[in-house]
Amino acid sequence: MYVLAIDQGTTNTKALLFGRDGSVVAQASARCGTSYPESGWAEQSASEIWDTTKRVIAEVVATAGADKIAAIGISNQRETTIAWDAETGAPVGPAILWQCRRTASVCARISEAGHGTDVQSLTGLQINPLFPASKLAWIIENNTKAGELARTGALRAGTVDAWLIWNLTGGESFATDHSNASRTLLFDTGALRWSEKLGEIFGVPLSCLPTPLPSDGFFGTTKEGMSVLPPGIPIHSVMGDSHAALFGHGIREPGMVKATYGTGSSLMVLTPNRLTSEHALSSTIAWTAGGQTRYALEGNITVSAQAAAFAAEMLGIGDAAALSDLAQTVPDSADVVFVPALAGLGAPHWDDNARGMISGLSLGSKPAHIARATFDAIAHQIADVFEAMQSDIGGTLTGLSADGGASANKFLMQLQADLIGLPVRFGGLAEVGAFGVAMMAFDVLGQSVQASKDKQMQFEPAITSADRAAARQLWRAGIERVRFGSAQNA
Repeated sequence: MYVLAIDQGTTNTKALLFGRDGSVVAQASARCGTSYPESGWAEQSASEIWDTTKRVIAEVVATAGADKIAAIGISNQRETTIAWDAETGAPVGPAILWQCRRTASVCARISEAGHGTDVQSLTGLQINPLFPASKLAWIIENNTKAGELARTGALRAGTVDAWLIWNLTGGESFATDHSNASRTLLFDTGALRWSEKLGEIFGVPLSCLPTPLPSDGFFGTTKEGMSVLPPGIPIHSVMGDSHAALFGHGIREPGMVKATYGTGSSLMVLTPNRLTSEHALSSTIAWTAGGQTRYALEGNITVSAQAAAFAAEMLGIGDAAALSDLAQTVPDSADVVFVPALAGLGAPHWDDNARGMISGLSLGSKPAHIARATFDAIAHQIADVFEAMQSDIGGTLTGLSADGGASANKFLMQLQADLIGLPVRFGGLAEVGAFGVAMMAFDVLGQSVQASKDKQMQFEPAITSADRAAARQLWRAGIERVRFGSAQNA
């Protein structure tokens, strides 16, 4: 018995076949391109997202066959918004990426109109262009075809999970799960339904939105001809990638924080109940499973590990791995601070106008110091959110469990442990989000699957509290310089 996990991310679409022992039987990956047509804009091709999904499914099926696939789980990049024609199934335009800031002015006007309190009380989120509500409103207003379809009730729109479900089932299922719905700014996370009030605030007709279901719900079955999969395979689990990663880490109680080190980063920690952050974090639904809805706090960092790729290119170094090697040739950054606000600042600062800045340069500064400052920045941003979570929860967090591509970098993980002053655990499972939805699908099938602990590593803090405090103070000064510049240029 296998579960096929589809993990559709920002840079890659992946398919993995998991066995009942948690092992990966087969896997495939296909790269997805991103375009930046204007400053602050970010788009992907919705058709390419589906095409790469079909391609990776075909590759794993060619390797291991499809006859033993008992269920499908979907983990997806969140907040990216797609709209399509209900009749033809064709997208009406590009997918607007989660990173896209084109609706910053729209969100500012909605905030200035005094809707912030109502929006946060219903969703747990702050008004921000990261989330799909303003993206969808922009599509309806600026795309003639989308506007016409919305007026006739033939527009379908949602996050990437809804797009994949629609295509896998041949349009017979139009659904999303509670975790993805909770990230839209249109979902009442207490009542577990789309909110008419939020639809009115953002100008989005709720008729175009998918049916929200529990994360372990029944999302339909595959339809013949839509992919190489045979008809009738049920989709039994769906979660946004960060939620799936939290589930895949085996975290079921508050205390341990999950951090995903990807293009951006997401930190998530379970909370005893639904609460509103007082430190600019998001309150979200972690998942609904077994009839129980679990809530969490989350902080999203817009540019995280992507900062290393950016700095490597700027320095003319081959890649992030080479940058890491260079960073380790110096004991510290020699007071050089790089704040990678390359697409604004995310949690807990939330400054859309902020732009990246390197400060503290002197005649003694070398490329290695900038490289070191880059990795420091990735870890400092995580520490900012970690500290905000601890303040919100009012209790002591026990440590951090890391995943994502950059989490395999031992140098970065040691920096992280040093800056939060608590252990950092790396589970050794690169595809923890895919594993999370596979675990949940196996649960639905009555099977219990656990991750192997063979490759787990733990990093302990190795600097003094005084050195930690000094490093954090230097970073905060850098943040203040960036935010001051943002205020001057606003």
